[in-house]
Amino acid sequence: MSLFRRKRSLKDRAIRRGRKLRAAAPQLDIPWARSRAAGAVRENFLRFVLRPAMNVYTRRRSKGRDVLRRIKGPVILVANHASHIDTPVILAALPRRLRKRTAVAAAADYFYRNRAVAWAVSLIFNTVPIDRGGGGLGKQATDHLDRLLDQGWNLLLYPEGTRSRSGGPGRVRRGAAVLARRHKVPVVPIRVSGTSAVMPPGRFWPKRLHGKIMSKRHNVEVSFGEPIKPVEDPAAVIEHVQRFFDSDGGPNGAGTAKLREKLTLTR
Repeated sequence: MSLFRRKRSLKDRAIRRGRKLRAAAPQLDIPWARSRAAGAVRENFLRFVLRPAMNVYTRRRSKGRDVLRRIKGPVILVANHASHIDTPVILAALPRRLRKRTAVAAAADYFYRNRAVAWAVSLIFNTVPIDRGGGGLGKQATDHLDRLLDQGWNLLLYPEGTRSRSGGPGRVRRGAAVLARRHKVPVVPIRVSGTSAVMPPGRFWPKRLHGKIMSKRHNVEVSFGEPIKPVEDPAAVIEHVQRFFDSDGGPNGAGTAKLREKLTLTR
């Protein structure tokens, strides 16, 4: 077999395996990662390992955290995605009350190919496998997500489906809005900026910013938007989220007032 055919065969095999993993996403879930003991390990790992490590490479600040104080029940958190460091940055910015009840959607065909990796990310970040191949999140493919929301867990989703490589947020898919409508829970948009420079796609460890004399930490910002009530038309929610991502990310970013008025009319 020629080298070209061998490479093509390996690629086709990886694609088929990825499809099988996506189709089996609910069966790949690891429930013990949401036990009390696992939660205690996760909080201590964030406190003593992740936060100190992130402090070496980033100078972080958050905006709009006051909107999270008014949240009583489960919510769907939707964030733009530019780096693998987005998840620890967002989790560190969340109040502990929300963080300890938040599960993070992770691509089944990326993080669940290897059992050891799946167990590690499930324990450290409380991940749940998700099929990122389609934006609709059909009922059969999200039974495990539905159960979590019914049990009062929050979900952190990246509705772009993958890390953006264009320098800005990509197209937001409608799956999060469909889940929000199904369970009648609000959607909280989150804008993360600066992480792509810290740990861009293809890099497996963060880096510092090169300076003239010595390296510096990168500025990273996490902005929380006003909760969006679920409406009959998921497109209205997605439009709101997309504009929040495309704005400066502040609670009163460009277009927010007009969108709030439009959403009020569609309820």
